[in-house]
Amino acid sequence: MGTDQMSDEQVREAVRERYAASATSVLSAEPQTGCCGGGGCCAGSSAGAVDPITADLYDAAQAPSATALAASLGCGNPTALAELRPGQDVLDLGSGGGLDVLLSARRVAPGGTAYGLDMTDEMLELARRNQAETGVENASFVKGTIEDVPLPDASVDVVISNCVINLSPDKDAVFAESFRVLRSHGRFAVSDIVLLREIPESLRGVVRLWTGCISGALHDSEFVAKLSAAGFEDASVEVTRRYTRDDLEAMAEVTDVAELPAGMRLEELVAALDGAFASAFVRARKP
Repeated sequence: MGTDQMSDEQVREAVRERYAASATSVLSAEPQTGCCGGGGCCAGSSAGAVDPITADLYDAAQAPSATALAASLGCGNPTALAELRPGQDVLDLGSGGGLDVLLSARRVAPGGTAYGLDMTDEMLELARRNQAETGVENASFVKGTIEDVPLPDASVDVVISNCVINLSPDKDAVFAESFRVLRSHGRFAVSDIVLLREIPESLRGVVRLWTGCISGALHDSEFVAKLSAAGFEDASVEVTRRYTRDDLEAMAEVTDVAELPAGMRLEELVAALDGAFASAFVRARKP
């Protein structure tokens, strides 16, 4: 069933199920095959496969937890680009296993707090376990959706996220909520997948296509327009990695052909997406 045939809650549940499977895999230390098991969720992966979207984003020596690093499903490293400072409060939308929250907590100490928001019980359990193992005290993980953030107005200085907003079925609500929880002059600083050109509508409708990171992605100009409509200023998109044809072929090798539109071959999928998307760092500021 394509995203155009699914309700927002059905799309959200599909994402929740995949991320729950990923967290369960890490918690049980029993890697699974396929996306969300032993690999990144922004691209299809199988055990032992190298995921070009999630690979080599963090310095393992600086990661607060090997388990948190293993559970990272992002497409960038927002903590390296968000310019966090001691005393700031930061919110990570879709915090998963907690890697970016724990890294952020170190950067905003002393005096600051890092909040991690996730809708998946299994991911919250994993994140809290990783927090306990690292001894980070100025982090807090809360349950909720990124479209309805359970924090007060004007409660954080920075909103970060790592390859999660593209998964939301209601991005306008995400931007509105980000604007609401930010203090005056607060910053929006996220890593995400963006489209650089339009892709066939039939591919946008494949909800399980690489966990929706491509089918749910906004065009770079649309990302800026939506942030501006939410009230943000100085919105910009900086491409951090363009995916090559070789990258696409590597991802296509582990794509379930049953997820493709009827009659489409993997070679056609690669050709349709060649040059169409990239990882990017998206910035904006609340007045």
